[in-house]
Amino acid sequence: MNAALHPDHGAEELCAEGTKLYERALRDGHVPSEDTAEAPCLVTFGLLHPAVADPGRLEPVAPAVAFHLLLRDVEKRVLDERHREARLAETFEPLMRIDGHRTAPAEIPTITLLDGFQRINLAIAEAMADATQELLAVQPHSGRKTVDVGGSLERDQAFLDRGGRIRALYQDTLRHSPPVIARYELLNGDAEARTLSEVVERLLIIDRIVAFIPASRDRTAAVEIRHPALVDYLVMVFDRLWHLAVPMYPKPVRQPSVNGISPRQRAIAALLIEGHTDTAIADRLGMNVRTARVHIAKLAATLGSESRAQLGYLIGQSGILDRED
Repeated sequence: MNAALHPDHGAEELCAEGTKLYERALRDGHVPSEDTAEAPCLVTFGLLHPAVADPGRLEPVAPAVAFHLLLRDVEKRVLDERHREARLAETFEPLMRIDGHRTAPAEIPTITLLDGFQRINLAIAEAMADATQELLAVQPHSGRKTVDVGGSLERDQAFLDRGGRIRALYQDTLRHSPPVIARYELLNGDAEARTLSEVVERLLIIDRIVAFIPASRDRTAAVEIRHPALVDYLVMVFDRLWHLAVPMYPKPVRQPSVNGISPRQRAIAALLIEGHTDTAIADRLGMNVRTARVHIAKLAATLGSESRAQLGYLIGQSGILDRED
């Protein structure tokens, strides 16, 4: 390899040719100087130096010695950068005190895309660490996976200990979920949960300052919102849903059936007359397709329907969707 074509790199990431040649020099005690044509970086970094008795040979510097010499260079560069930082601060500090519209500090981004579960969870944890007032949460469940409610238990308890309040919305399918109920029984503080037949996508609002919503269907991306108007709008949406929801914890309210039609079957009936498929109904209500079909069959039996088309007609004629519980 021509020296002019040798890749540019630092001592912390030796090229393959340089590593092989340095290892050979350490084993043999020296290498011919012409061999460095493939790896000129070894001379540049001081890992090889000319032998006193024979300038045509290059001898290796012991790795421990080379490490400390290179580390000293790093420390010097860090010190130089700190001096440069101090000089920049000294230069710009008086300029930033000038009163003018172009000298105002840049606004903090009000909408930030968070990519990946790790980054999302870190952003939520940081927001919760500073929170002291209120956590509003919508926690939909697809019905396909095990409910994960334990990961944030310690975080939420710390928030409650600071005097915070938690209000959470779930789908009716989780109303009697042992993990969900157990989670709230483990929390000590002002925590409430309610359910609806349908809820919006996952939503977290912390202290009415920052909100998090999904940015992809698989929830591997999220949007962090700090724009006051948008956060206020999401709070309003949550409040509307909260007032429509049925208390689940700490004082559950029983959802009565009307003429043999359960609240869950009424929710299914509403989606049926809108023309949704069994799969779509299951997704909307947070249950698996098999469970949705069982409820549809019970609804059909209750109304005396013998076909899907007749079921839609009978739902409309029965008036069950006009009733207010």
